[in-house]
Amino acid sequence: MTRQIFVGGVPMGGGAPVTIQSMTNTRTDDVAATVAQIRRLAAAGCQIVRVAVPDLAAAKAVGAIKEQIDIPLVVDIHFDYKLALECVAAGCDKVRINPGNIGGEDRVRQVADACRQKGIPIRIGVNGGSLEKPILAKYGGVTPEALVESAFGHIRLLEKFGFTDICVSLKSSSVPVTMAAYRLMSKKSDYPLHLGVTETGTPRMGILKSAVGIGGLLALGIGDTMRVSLSADPVEEVYAARDILKAAGVRKDGPELVACPTCGRTRIDLIGLANEVEERLKSVDKPITVAVMGCAVNGPGEASAADVGIAGGVGEGLLFRKGEIVKKVPQEALVDELFALIEEL
Repeated sequence: MTRQIFVGGVPMGGGAPVTIQSMTNTRTDDVAATVAQIRRLAAAGCQIVRVAVPDLAAAKAVGAIKEQIDIPLVVDIHFDYKLALECVAAGCDKVRINPGNIGGEDRVRQVADACRQKGIPIRIGVNGGSLEKPILAKYGGVTPEALVESAFGHIRLLEKFGFTDICVSLKSSSVPVTMAAYRLMSKKSDYPLHLGVTETGTPRMGILKSAVGIGGLLALGIGDTMRVSLSADPVEEVYAARDILKAAGVRKDGPELVACPTCGRTRIDLIGLANEVEERLKSVDKPITVAVMGCAVNGPGEASAADVGIAGGVGEGLLFRKGEIVKKVPQEALVDELFALIEEL
């Protein structure tokens, strides 16, 4: 088990539930737009949010953003340690930085000291696209061992100054490399791990890569927090993360949809029904399993493990609970009747 740190009031590691993170894509110095996006992310289920801090204007906006949101705020710093100090003073809840790329050891000490005084953890963010040249030369490219060695280099810098309030990420655009790096790191260290596959692309392949990489690690018991990186609205990252946690069996809260794949017996628009139910379930927070089946003959029996469900026939369908038929319903009323039954649970 990893050690536990706190991001704001949210525990990370040490057996705490795996948390969902995302990152804004607004200009951080546009406080109103950034706050609005963070509120949308929080409503979707985001528990920790990160903002980019590329310049002083962004750093100076951190305090105003922090005052208007209800989830912990992480700042993403590259190279300029003064921006980290500014954000710590403004009340951020975590700093994402690579201690090895902000200059000399005195600068690392200043950031570590400032974070220690405020009880703010540091995430060491190792990325396959920005590994140190000597490490790349040593391993002949981006390998799991290279990512882990880079992480320990940064860790040693912070530990040198007595700072151990750390979590680590080791991200690559390669799913196998990413998974192997996290598995190796989990054997060598007990620092909490922030899971992610970087630069995954648009939602179709991005969610697939993240589901395999992040979900596979979660199923092995590795990982304390996660971000699904997509070239999309950040809210989609949060929905994908929720689905991955459920698919990996890590999180039980909220509904789970099961639906049959359709076949020649199907006499209804099963795909349309399943999509409609999935969309409406986003506003449901009950830990239930909901089934959408295409065959009125076999559907209730096949989905008997579901709490509630519908099974379609010609012009009408069945509403069922725990495999037992509740009533027949006209096809156009199937979804509304299903959600009326969900309300009763």
